[in-house]
Amino acid sequence: MSINPKQTPEPAAEIFDVAVIGYGPTGLVAASLLGEAGYKVVVIERWPTPYGLPRLTHIDGETARIVQACGDVDQALRDACGLGPYQYRNADDELLIELDWTGHACGFPAHISIYQPDIEDAIHQRAASFPGVEILRGWEAETLRQDEDGVRISAHLWRGAQDSQWTTPSREFIAKYVIGADGANSFVRRSLCIERDDFGQNERWLNLDSENKRDLGEKFSLTTIYCDPARAHMYMPIGTRRTRFELRVLPGEDTAYWEDEAVGWRWLKEQHGLGPEDMRLLRHVVYTFETRMAHRWRDGRIFLAGDAAHTMMPYMGQGACSGMRDGINLAWKLDLVLSGRSAPGLLDTYEEERRPHVSKIMEMARFLGKVANEDDPQKVAERDAAFRARSIPPMPPFPRLEAGIVHAEVDGSLLPAIGTPAPQGRVRKGEVEGRLDDVVGHGFLLIALDDPLRYLDEGQLGFLEQLGCHIVVLSDAASIPGAVVELNGAQAAFMRAHGMQAYISRPDFAVFGGVSDLAHLPGLVDSLRQKLHWRGAAQSSMLAGTSAAAVS
Repeated sequence: MSINPKQTPEPAAEIFDVAVIGYGPTGLVAASLLGEAGYKVVVIERWPTPYGLPRLTHIDGETARIVQACGDVDQALRDACGLGPYQYRNADDELLIELDWTGHACGFPAHISIYQPDIEDAIHQRAASFPGVEILRGWEAETLRQDEDGVRISAHLWRGAQDSQWTTPSREFIAKYVIGADGANSFVRRSLCIERDDFGQNERWLNLDSENKRDLGEKFSLTTIYCDPARAHMYMPIGTRRTRFELRVLPGEDTAYWEDEAVGWRWLKEQHGLGPEDMRLLRHVVYTFETRMAHRWRDGRIFLAGDAAHTMMPYMGQGACSGMRDGINLAWKLDLVLSGRSAPGLLDTYEEERRPHVSKIMEMARFLGKVANEDDPQKVAERDAAFRARSIPPMPPFPRLEAGIVHAEVDGSLLPAIGTPAPQGRVRKGEVEGRLDDVVGHGFLLIALDDPLRYLDEGQLGFLEQLGCHIVVLSDAASIPGAVVELNGAQAAFMRAHGMQAYISRPDFAVFGGVSDLAHLPGLVDSLRQKLHWRGAAQSSMLAGTSAAAVS
């Protein structure tokens, strides 16, 4: 596809740096971060108003830190709560698997039960506050054509699926880059003729979301799946005041039958003894899980992200989390490329990093999905016996980034901390106290236990300044530039555990690399410069259009 001259002049197009098609969690993250960086961003979202009901109900601590970077995280989590263990039980209430969802990560509970509209509202308010961001709700992209300089997009006002008539003129946009974050049925992906691999396990489940009229008790504060071959079912909290109930729609059963609310209420009464006096139904819908991956996530200047690139079973609670990781990964790399600081080759690392990470999570979710949805009595008996005998290997660790913008040792290996999310504790700098990112700034961070400046030459310091890297020295010595006092020891404990005197983390919080001796810091900085396809400020038109912070 290309933007070639036609016989008749094309309508005048509005010029943007980035077009974001789709305004769910993935698109929200990308639009907010790119808007904050000073770019002109147009968002094209088919639905005229936000959905307003919870679909996702879980994020992890790393994703909460993404929300913190994109909006008012305290507003976003005002009705959220940390989660306890996530249990898989058989029909006899025997524990098969327990995922430890306790603890903390990135300055938040490791796993959080959330109310999705609060998350989306908080990020939207931030995104909409930037003068360069134009949000078109109720508009639908109709065509995409690209060449080596940009992507031309035609969009129309969307009047709903039942109205095929366009009643307003189209609007034309040319964007340097496009992010297709428009869901599993992505228009962007279909326009690019990108196929998907289908890994099966396309299960139907009835979703019953409720607002509690009373305290339902400790039982329903846990996330529990009953792997019953007769009919798998589950419940989980939605923040502090709501609860989700789900049940499997069996093969051959009529979807329309289960979409009758009276049927849902009858099941709730029979299974849990709950009725309208206990809660108010918010959402009653049968939906289908699917596990699919796009063959490629990029076509020239167009990128797929979130469900447009990958869909997965919900059993890890990582679908939206993965999409939001896509959004922040693309945003900081597009910032470096659009500003001219990095060469366009940096964008090749988006899929290089994100595809393997998502693939491993998808595999873990598929395994749990097989446990939950098995309905063959013989296989269920064998499954339960294997869990009792502990002959099934434990769940693998959560994946880390192992390629792309990460620092490898001379032999090509990665130190254990590399590619994992860096910690975020509470700190004090001068009179300001709070979460690390709020106090020192979001972006690249160089965290050190002693003043690192004397180890770096003028060129390395200039690179860090142009990069907008914040230098943080963990010290109570006010004479040290960037000195920060830790209030809960999260950074120091992490660095001691990994034998590091300093490390560098990326804007998406992944640890790029660390050193055990500050004398080795120059090599780490040089490695980062090389990995980023660095061009420097001379080619970046004085970094126009960016909000990269100077070294603090």
